[in-house]
Amino acid sequence: MKRVINYTIKFLGIILFVVLSSSYVHIIETKTYSDNINKNVNLSTMALKADEFKENDIYSIKDTYTGDLTGYVYNCPLCGGTLGCKPSYDISDYKTTYYDEVYGTVRIVASSSNLPCGSIVRIYSSRISEEPTIAIVLDRGVRGNALDLLSESNEYAYNIIGRSVITYDVLRFGYGNN
Repeated sequence: MKRVINYTIKFLGIILFVVLSSSYVHIIETKTYSDNINKNVNLSTMALKADEFKENDIYSIKDTYTGDLTGYVYNCPLCGGTLGCKPSYDISDYKTTYYDEVYGTVRIVASSSNLPCGSIVRIYSSRISEEPTIAIVLDRGVRGNALDLLSESNEYAYNIIGRSVITYDVLRFGYGNN
């Protein structure tokens, strides 16, 4: 009789062990479905979140202009070899790019006082590149909405860039102002 009780206890122990261990092994996946047709979204919160993404995007457009695009070199008749925005960078070494902490290496353009020094623009001109060109305003000497792209040579300025009407986006007004 003792033997039967021992076997029964062992058998029940094994069954209990199997049941408990199998309940921990199985993962039950549940999904919730809602048939409620009155689902509502807080559109104000969504709009604020979208604006937050837009403000943090360095390529979001602040304004768009249309104007003439021309090219110039550091030693043009009215140029002194330094840029008009402070600090006046020396470009007599044919340097045509500038390293901006946010936008990286960008081209240099002259603008009127419509755009503050340090403004970043995105120029659309197939004469320069198939892709839009990112540039920084570091020089003066043009009027209105025109831009003058600093070029490596007179040949590039006159023959490649020439004079054309372009559209450009302002990505940043002045240094560090988004």
